[in-house]
Amino acid sequence: MIRTVSQIQSEFADREAIRDCLYRYSRGIDRCDMEILRSAYWPDALDDHTGAEGGIEDFVAWAEPRLRRMQHTVHMIGNILIKMEGHIAAVESYVWSASVTSHPTREIVTAGRYLDRFERRMEEWRIAARSFVHDWFHESAETGDLSAAPSRTKTIEVGAFRPHDRSYTWLGL
Repeated sequence: MIRTVSQIQSEFADREAIRDCLYRYSRGIDRCDMEILRSAYWPDALDDHTGAEGGIEDFVAWAEPRLRRMQHTVHMIGNILIKMEGHIAAVESYVWSASVTSHPTREIVTAGRYLDRFERRMEEWRIAARSFVHDWFHESAETGDLSAAPSRTKTIEVGAFRPHDRSYTWLGL
């Protein structure tokens, strides 16, 4: 699977579009923005993902109420491997997520990998099929209380769901 410089160079825009889609997915999840989340998938996409299995609308119906019960959530994507073959790409992306739930308050940290089939349609790359491989999981009653952070010297800004997160005005979304 070693790619030459000329192969990567010829695929650069496609690879960047795939990365952009992965980051859009994370933003949709972390801001509980179902419109952005949907934009990462083709309407006929399939998702077999941590308790949800079916089409994208099935995934959204499963994910949104769970996200709304969370106080905070962060998804970090890295180690993105992309194997392109024409308008299809097999993609493995490492993911690390941390969430704080309400009622009961719990901290959940998950590490794993998204295994995605991306498709390029009309010059746009989106997820056509996704599965998730769990590599590590931790749950605890201990949570990071931002108001008690040792480095806190002033009022701190805390992330929020759409549209209350400041990034929506910052990015002009």
